Amino acid sequence: MARKKQYNEAEVVEKAMNLFWKKGYETTSMLMLEKEMGINKFSIYSSFGNKHGLFLESLKLYKSRVNITLNKLKKGTKGVEDIKDFFYDSINSNLKSGNKNGCFVTNTYNEFSNNEDEIIKNQMNDFMNNLKEIIIEKLKIDSNKDEATILKQANYLLLAKHGLAAASRVNTKKEIEDYIEMIFKNL
Repeated sequence: MARKKQYNEAEVVEKAMNLFWKKGYETTSMLMLEKEMGINKFSIYSSFGNKHGLFLESLKLYKSRVNITLNKLKKGTKGVEDIKDFFYDSINSNLKSGNKNGCFVTNTYNEFSNNEDEIIKNQMNDFMNNLKEIIIEKLKIDSNKDEATILKQANYLLLAKHGLAAASRVNTKKEIEDYIEMIFKNL
């Protein structure tokens, strides 16, 4: 007979996500996860298969939260202003909570860029391609732009978003706001 879990799975995934977000996948050990989550290795393996499975669940949780901000961007009707609002929205929760970890997706994208893990790479590429498509749709609202300009601006904004994620780890709120303002001034 299977034993009943003595922990809330959603709560332990949240704790794991925060640890992976802060430390990265490779640096996070099973011992660190056990300590942070308050459960033993057996429970982690039983619920998630292994560290990789737990990491995938952590990414899933994070992306579900980011989807709220992405949906707001998708539904917007102001074009470039919607993208700018998205940039501000994507950092505001971190600034409010004092979180200096950057963006978990961007951190993962960077950590796994030279890794052979196809599952993670595919998830990151899908996420980034989706974001780029949304940005392109917002840029198309300005009918004065041709396709080549829209693509160049979408690439610029996607790279700027990566830079924003890195900046949010070390820069002040004022510096980050100045960065966002200059991104859109130069668009």
